[in-house]
Amino acid sequence: MKDILRSWFLDLGVPNEQIDLIVIVVGIVAIAVVAFLLHFIGKQIILRTVVAMIRRSKTDWDDVLIEYKVLHRVTHIAPAIAINWLAPLFFVEYEEFVQGLKMGINIYLILIFLWVIDSFLNAVLSLYNRSDRTRRVPLKGFLQAVKLVVNLIGLILILSIAFGKSPIYFFSGLGAVTAVLLLVFKDAILGFVAGIQISVNNMVQVGDWIEMPNHNADGDVIDVTLTTVKVQNWDKTISTIPTHALISDSFKNWRGMSDAGGRRIKRSINIDMNSVQFADEELLERFKLFEILKPYLEKKLAEVQEYNSSREADMSQLINGRHLTNVGTFRAYCLGYLKNSELIRHDMTLLVRQLQPTAEGLPIQIYVFTNDTRWAYYEDIQADIFDHLLSVIPLFKLKVFQKPAGKDLEVLKPEQ
Repeated sequence: MKDILRSWFLDLGVPNEQIDLIVIVVGIVAIAVVAFLLHFIGKQIILRTVVAMIRRSKTDWDDVLIEYKVLHRVTHIAPAIAINWLAPLFFVEYEEFVQGLKMGINIYLILIFLWVIDSFLNAVLSLYNRSDRTRRVPLKGFLQAVKLVVNLIGLILILSIAFGKSPIYFFSGLGAVTAVLLLVFKDAILGFVAGIQISVNNMVQVGDWIEMPNHNADGDVIDVTLTTVKVQNWDKTISTIPTHALISDSFKNWRGMSDAGGRRIKRSINIDMNSVQFADEELLERFKLFEILKPYLEKKLAEVQEYNSSREADMSQLINGRHLTNVGTFRAYCLGYLKNSELIRHDMTLLVRQLQPTAEGLPIQIYVFTNDTRWAYYEDIQADIFDHLLSVIPLFKLKVFQKPAGKDLEVLKPEQ
């Protein structure tokens, strides 16, 4: 190409001593024009055509490639290839210049490839997060590990081009700096290993509610990366936890509760033991008016009567034979009330039990699961249940235990 230009300029009458300079200038201009044209064609014509076709397609994954500019970055490769191909044609006599230019082009191509791979992995992550799967493996940490490895390989290739050494030379030299690399990338290595364990064992996913008191974390997992896990606490603050801490430390994951579709209520009403008594006839007649208690009373009274008759017990005293108690009947009422509620999961544990009496009374514990795990709705259901039960307690001639305070203590004042 250079000889053709020299001959052409000689025919035009250009002085011989100026031809070399003019040929160099023409070569630089020609290479720049071709590189610009290829970039223009690739970006303004081919890329726009491809983007228009993708916009009209019914699939969504190709739109993500446009959003993260994967195809836009690929167009930067064409000018570099043009320069790499045309430079030897115009500067064949300048071998060192051509070699230096090729070295720069090769480094540029490696950087472009790293750039494209980075945007492609970001697109993959975005597409994965948009999928319809309700529970996702924390893919972000794995992709960050891939980026780290790819960039490390790219750095070694760039060094091998810059210093004219084989990549194997630099790979073999990694052994000498392993200790330094382990120190520099300690968190990344620990996070990568922890990420594999977390993923394989399905320990934590984005969207899980976890509690980790050692790190002041109590809320939803919003991000899982190679080195950190971000938790948005219920007060909207963000706690950042090292990924490897999820392996080395203990934490509570509430995902099981969400997946099961039931949230546990475990709360007690403390009954004043001074109000516990046998149910006499007057009280039994009152109980028979309670719709919820009718099935229980029919069965229980028949059972008690049969028992007492078989033993010919003296029923003139309540202490003889078997009798219902107000606290036992109240417990049966609580159980019946919960079984009739549409807000309670009947396929899960449903208990109303009596716990060990304490100095604060006799605990009657409600142990059930609501059918709505959302916090606000769960609290409403729980409040409605105990509002009702606390309101009906006096109908059983029971009293709720409450420590004396305020006006309760006024009765202890000595009369003046």
